[in-house]
Amino acid sequence: MDKYGFVKVAAGVPQVRVADPAFNAAAIEKLVRRAAKEGVRVAVFPELSLTGYTCGDLFLTATLVEQAERELADLLNRTRTLPVLFAVGLPVRTKNALLNGAVVCCRGEILGVVPKTYLTGEENRWFTSALDWNGGEVTLCGAIVPAGTDLLFHVGGVKIGMEIGAEVNTVVPPSSLAALQGADVICNLSAQAALVEHAVYQQQVVAQQSARCRCGYVYASCGQGESTTDFVFDGAAWIYENGTLLACAERFSATEQLISTELDIERLRADRGRDTAFRTDSAQEMQAPYLTVESGLEPIKKPVSLTRSIAPLPFVPQGEKLAENCREIFTIQVTGLATRLQAAHAKTAVLGISGGLDSTLALLVTVGAFDKLGWPRKNIVGVTMPGFGTTDRTYQNAQSLMKNLGITRREVDIKKACLQHFKDIGHDEKVKDAAYENAQARERTQILMDLANKTSGLVVGTGDLSELALGWATYNGDHMAMYGVNAGVPKTLVRSLVAWVCAQETRAAVKRVLQDVLDTPISPELLPAKNGKIAQKTEDLVGPYELHDFFLYYFLRYGFTPAKIYYLAQYAFKSRFTATVIKKWLHVFMRRFFSQQFKRSCMPDGPAVGSVGLSPRGAWRMPSDATAEIWLKEIEKL
Repeated sequence: MDKYGFVKVAAGVPQVRVADPAFNAAAIEKLVRRAAKEGVRVAVFPELSLTGYTCGDLFLTATLVEQAERELADLLNRTRTLPVLFAVGLPVRTKNALLNGAVVCCRGEILGVVPKTYLTGEENRWFTSALDWNGGEVTLCGAIVPAGTDLLFHVGGVKIGMEIGAEVNTVVPPSSLAALQGADVICNLSAQAALVEHAVYQQQVVAQQSARCRCGYVYASCGQGESTTDFVFDGAAWIYENGTLLACAERFSATEQLISTELDIERLRADRGRDTAFRTDSAQEMQAPYLTVESGLEPIKKPVSLTRSIAPLPFVPQGEKLAENCREIFTIQVTGLATRLQAAHAKTAVLGISGGLDSTLALLVTVGAFDKLGWPRKNIVGVTMPGFGTTDRTYQNAQSLMKNLGITRREVDIKKACLQHFKDIGHDEKVKDAAYENAQARERTQILMDLANKTSGLVVGTGDLSELALGWATYNGDHMAMYGVNAGVPKTLVRSLVAWVCAQETRAAVKRVLQDVLDTPISPELLPAKNGKIAQKTEDLVGPYELHDFFLYYFLRYGFTPAKIYYLAQYAFKSRFTATVIKKWLHVFMRRFFSQQFKRSCMPDGPAVGSVGLSPRGAWRMPSDATAEIWLKEIEKL
């Protein structure tokens, strides 16, 4: 494992000749050497890869078993200098049994043998299940080595567990027990026959097991060269991290394959630490501790060079999944608001419409909630409140959207009220400071609250998760509402949700407005416009939201250090932001996140939509006077 918690792993599918251990050992050696050049620390090869899986009754001959052991000894000698832990499959002879074993090797030594427990098909004809074997130790290649299903292997700070073939399909897979004992990565030596739809099913099982165990899962199945007497073997190989596919081999390849990627062990452990059920299960399972075998490979001091993809927008899925997620998130928002409207016995919903992204999404959600309840849209009161910074573009978009959605429109110009307020508190209107800006936000909130009282309604908040993280809201101004529908949605996802609704929209007028809202710069519009255009752009002041959402995700979801977030951001945004820019805005994010907690401590109710949230009631608990000093100092040293 490197300084940021990454370990590079590989799954190899070598060429194979049935019952030719010398050929197979050479093929495996070739891939081990290639893995070592790529910086791989853990590699797994298919089930019975040293002999071939399809040897049949030849497994009962001493000639094959003994030759496999000799070739293993030679393979160990030839790979003695390579800093790679690798697992190969071969028949292992004991005093009274033949085991289908995963033999774990590193730097010329056998670290241990994990025998297969759940034999399938005709395997019972040749092999003894680990359940029927006494276990303990075996003599292999002239050495006495530990053997059993209760072995874990330690590689540079990472614990590795073994599983063989269809064991992952059982009710309680060995990998589940290994994960509860602390295994970060599971290696599966498999022999998967190619049957219609079976590969899809098996991949789903591996993905689910990886997610269930909060682990990395490296799966390698035999392929080209295995006997096709009754089955064809497709050479499937996958690498998963907590249910996410990171690398995949080409099935039915005519040549050998080696897929590799980096697993984020720190990320996996963070997930386990937050899962109380996982901790409870682990405590119960620790009654029978596994034996951990040391590999002798130390942690890597320098960071590995990442080849895996780091998504710059972690809250926004890509491809077909985006529309699916948007539909579900929008439905969560709609259902949450509809339920609250009914519970509050509200007759109306009141919200401020600025012509910006957040209020547009809140309005779309409110319309959806009223449609769901079968209530007339005219009971939605949309209020435009022009101020000193309101531009004609946002004003016209707000008016057009409300008109075309069929809601009740209200307009209250706040400029006179704010000027009077400035006189009342003795503030010079020429001084465009926080008092000048926040007075407008609080005036707007007062109007909305009073209109809600007047119409027996409920004020729908428009602020999003990113604004809550940065504290980019006026305390007791736009910070406050009676239900915040966007409270769990980060800014980058707000944009995607509005774009998704726009794509579904069939009315040209509504579609045109939504598209222009998407194209409008994000702004609170609290400072006077310049030449009729927006003068105050939020991202110029607090930084790009795509960066802040990236920081927010990794800080809250996994508790990563600033150094690791900075490291990941450089990979994610390498073609967009320099390291200097990333560091600058990371400092801003961390400073604001800590200093603005007091606003989140009294935020209104609102629905969570994902794994990251800031509600003080169920998502994030933090003292408002906590200091950011140690985080900021780390950033300064980057």
